[in-house]
Order: sequence, then C-alpha cells, then structure tokens
Amino acid sequence: MKMNFNELPEFSKEFKRFLKKYQSLSDDLEEFKRVIDVVPLGNSKHFNVITRNKQCAIVKARLFCRYLKGSSLRIIYAFYCQSCKIEFIEIYFKGEKENEDSVRINEYLKNF
Repeated sequence: MKMNFNELPEFSKEFKRFLKKYQSLSDDLEEFKRVIDVVPLGNSKHFNVITRNKQCAIVKARLFCRYLKGSSLRIIYAFYCQSCKIEFIEIYFKGEKENEDSVRINEYLKNF
C-alpha cells in the first residue's frame, strides 16, 4: 500500500526557508520519502523513535542534503501505521538548533 504524505503548515514554512539556501532539498526530500515509504520507522542509527502512542510513532531522522555535503538536517515526522500516513512536523538544521521543538510535538500529539 502506498504511503500518504502530509505536512504541517510550520513544516512547509521551514522547508521553504531551507529550500532558498539549499537547492537540492526538494529532491533530497523525495529521496527521503522513498526510503520511509519502504521502512517507515527507519533502518539505521539515523532514525530514532522519540515517542509512541496507540495511533502513531514520532520519529526524528537525519535528512541528507546533497547541497550540505553530509552535514545534515533533522526531520521530525509522525507515522500512522493503520492509515499508512506520514505527517512531517518539523525540519531544522543541526547547526542552528540543538534539538527538536518538543512543544510543537506535544501540541501535535494533543490534537490527534
């Protein structure tokens, strides 16, 4: 079954901001989607399940950006096993920000 991808408005805004800096980001995100379509919770040390409830698992992963040559962005997403859905919550650059936005993740979990 094909995975459905959605993104929060905050994610879209952050993505657009990074896309101006890193031209390869659209292609990099498409490649990332192909990987998580097959292995939604990841298959390496670059994926980490932050939290899990009955409906979904929140995963933090490295998003490799060719433009950054390995120095990577982090992406936070929710994986819904029953509905085969992935919703992107946050994207950030490790150099600008140490950790994910836990307030945003908690708000997201409260609303779903």
